[in-house]
Amino acid sequence: MKENKSEFSYEVYDDISELNDKDARLLKKARVVTKEAYAPYSNFRVGAVAILENGETVTGTNQENASFPVGICAERVLLGTVATLHPQVPIDTMAISFTSGSQESDHPISPCGMCRQALMEYESRVQKPIRLILSGQTGKVFVIKTASMLLPLAFTNKELG
Repeated sequence: MKENKSEFSYEVYDDISELNDKDARLLKKARVVTKEAYAPYSNFRVGAVAILENGETVTGTNQENASFPVGICAERVLLGTVATLHPQVPIDTMAISFTSGSQESDHPISPCGMCRQALMEYESRVQKPIRLILSGQTGKVFVIKTASMLLPLAFTNKELG
C-alpha cells in the first residue's frame, strides 16, 4: 500500500486593505453586487465578479427558486455569462463575497462542489487558471492561485475520452 497526500497553499490577508489596488477594486465590486442576488428563501446572497483577460468585467449573483434545485449559484451564473458574451476568453481573476441574514459576513466563503467542478471545467476549456479572491463583507481575504486547487482528484474531460 502507498499513501498519497494532497494539499495546497493559499494567501491569507487580514483585510481588504492589504490587497493590491486591482484586487481590492474587484473584491469591493463583489461585495456590492451581493445586493443584486435573488435569495428570498435563504437570505444568503452571493456576488461574484470576474476580470477577463480582455479587460472586461462580468458579474454574477445567486438566483434562488421556490423549486430549490432550480436555483443557481453566483459563480455558475458568472461562468455562463462569460461563456455567452465572451466565448473562449479566459478569466484572469474572480472575486466572491456574500451577505447573510443569519450570520456575520466577516469571513471568506468557498465555492460549493458543483461550482468547483464548473470553475475547473472553464479553466480546462480556455487552458488558463482562474485566480480566486474569497471574502465576506469584512475580515480575512483568501487568494487562491487556481480554482482547480479546490477540487483534488477531480472528474475531468479526460475520463470521457
